[in-house]
Formats: sequence, structure tokens, C-alpha cells
Amino acid sequence: MAKVSITTKEVSVWCIITIASIPLIMTLGNSMLIPVLPVFEEEVGISPFQSSMIITSYSVSAILLIPIAGYLSDRYGRKMIIIPGLLFTLAGGLVAGIASILTENPYGWIIIGRILQGIGASGALPIILPLVGDLYKDDAQRASTCLGIVETSNTFGKVLSPIIGAVFAVILWYLPFFSIAAFSLISLIAVMIFIKVPKKNDQPPKFKEFLKETKEIFKVEGKWLYTIFMIGAYSMLILFGILFYLSDILEKQYEIDGIPKGVLLAFPLIVLCFASYFTGKKIKDDLKLMKIIILGALGVLTISVVTVGYTSDALGLLLVASSVNGLAIGALLPTLDAMITENISQETRGTITSFYSSSRFIGVAAGPPIISLMMPIDINIAYILAGVIGGLLLIVAWQWINPDQT
Repeated sequence: MAKVSITTKEVSVWCIITIASIPLIMTLGNSMLIPVLPVFEEEVGISPFQSSMIITSYSVSAILLIPIAGYLSDRYGRKMIIIPGLLFTLAGGLVAGIASILTENPYGWIIIGRILQGIGASGALPIILPLVGDLYKDDAQRASTCLGIVETSNTFGKVLSPIIGAVFAVILWYLPFFSIAAFSLISLIAVMIFIKVPKKNDQPPKFKEFLKETKEIFKVEGKWLYTIFMIGAYSMLILFGILFYLSDILEKQYEIDGIPKGVLLAFPLIVLCFASYFTGKKIKDDLKLMKIIILGALGVLTISVVTVGYTSDALGLLLVASSVNGLAIGALLPTLDAMITENISQETRGTITSFYSSSRFIGVAAGPPIISLMMPIDINIAYILAGVIGGLLLIVAWQWINPDQT
């Protein structure tokens, strides 16, 4: 197989800011709608399950296309995939927003717009991880720091999104769709100007060679890779399930809506944001420390997720329980990013990390509809089962993540 050499140079501050803007915008594009879902239900005349599909349709379309985008980014370059991705995200926001103004029953068009945004997300957000690996291929410490910044930006978007979404919804309920388009346009311009991808001096491997190497990677490294994928999916399922639950219960049980609701939704996300940033700075390229953090965070998450339903009658306790979950997830995400990015060769990094990104989107897609279906039955059953799954993942991670072999 042909070796790929890369010409590296200093990464500018504006390049890092631009990289961080992409997960920020993609997160805003999804999480900003969570506090607005009850408003959608009233304005469009849909059920809670149908409103959850506004989140899920975005994620499902991304799941299906992320592996293709990952391969194409390995083949043709990261920037060549990120730019069309942002264009699709922009177009999806316009479709959903314009349909909300011009049509009497815009729900179908909103779903189409969200699918377009999911296609865009598949070509933008997942490519960031291998791009960081390319830019810092000879500096693991700076790579892990940058990955921490990326996850912090991702999480900061989650912190801002409920507040921004609530503010926009107070003005016009469909304004969040147009804001997504505007944010995507800003990021698109920044990507075209500031991101300078290192040049590959050799031709990329042919598809058969590439496929052979990818299969070999999963054959040799499969156990710990599959474990990372499962933990990533689990983390996002818990996070978006809790956010959906909080959004619903704050409005329907506590009669808190608008900006105050957005502020309360931001509490667990602020904790997640700080945990992501400090974890990213701490882990560097220490694989043993990464395993310790993964096991510790999974242990906390396994216990804390069970408490969410039982604290729903006391708002203060509910926010504390949700924030503890946020702390654990915040420690997990940059650690998972670093472990998978720094241990995969540049030639197949885009594809392998795309499978990881797909697994995270599976969690995003599954969380809201599962919670919406379980709320009329018994929400505690859902969170107890989540705790059991977390315990099983903890055992798998203990057995299959071996720093001496990755």
C-alpha cells in the first residue's frame, strides 16, 4: 500500500476557531430545537412523538451517510467534504423555515429540511476528528488539546442552544430554522478562508486496498473500537434523552417555558462543557489515563442516570441529577475522541472515525423517541434499563480496552 506523506505547518488560531465553529453550529442546529418542540406541537398540531422525529430525522439521515463521507474525505480531502456538508445544512434550514411561513401544514417539509441538514451534518461534523488528527499528526498533546476544544465547542453549542432556541421561539416559532442557515453560511465562509489542509504528496490508496486495510483494522483492533462506538452511542442516547425529558417536564409539570426554561436546560450542559474542556487538556496521549477516565465516567453515569426519574418531583434535585450525568458524559466524549483519533492511521482515519460518529448519531436519534414513548408508561423503567446497560458497558470496557494493545 502506498504510504502517504503530509506537509505540515503551524496551525493558525483562526483555523482552530473555524474548526471549533463547525461542531458548535451542528449542535445548535439540533439541540436548539429541543426546547422549542412543545411550541412546534402547538403551532403545527403534532404529537410529542412526531415532534421527537424532528430530532430523529436529522440524526438518521446523518447515520446512513457518515461512513460514505468518511471514505470520501480520506479519498478526496477533508475540506472537499466539509464545504458541501455546510451547504446542505444551510439549504435544510431554508427549506424548513420557508415551508413554515408559506404552507398550512409544514410538518412534512420540516422533516425534509431536517433530512437535508442531517446529510449536511454527515459531511461536516464527523470529518472534524480526522482533520484534527491530520493537522497535528506529529503532536499528540496538541491534538488532544484541540480535540478537547472541539468537544467543548460542541458542548458549548448545547449550552447556548436551549437559551437561543427559546429566545428565537419567543420572537417567531420558526426562526430557529433560519438561524441554522445563517450560522452555516458564516462557518462556510470561514472554512473556505482559514482552513488550510496539509497537502498529501502521494496518491491515496485504491478502493480495494483501502477496503482491505479497513477490514484488517477492525479484525485486529475491533474489540476496543466496537467498545468505543457503543459507549459513544450510549452517552448521546442518555444526553439527548435527558434533555428531551427535561424540556417536556419543565413546561408541562413546572409550567416553565421561554427563556427561563432555556436557562434551566443549560445547567447540565454547562457542567458537561467544563468537563469536556478540562478532560481534553489533561489526557494528552496517555492511554492508561484514558481508560481510567472512561471507566470512572461510565461508573458515575451508570448510577446517576437511574436517579433522573426519581428526582422529577423536586426541580433542584432533578437539575443536580442531570448535571452529574453531564459531568460524566463531558469526561467521556473528548477521551473517546482522542483514543480513536490518535490510534488510527491517517490513511483510514476518516472512515474509522466516521463509524464512531455514526454510533453517536444513533444515540442522538434514539434518545428522544424512546423517552417520549416511555413517559406515559413509567420513565423510571427507562432510566433503570439505561443504568443496567451502562453497567454492562463498564464491564466490556474493562475487558476490551487495553492500553497496552491499542
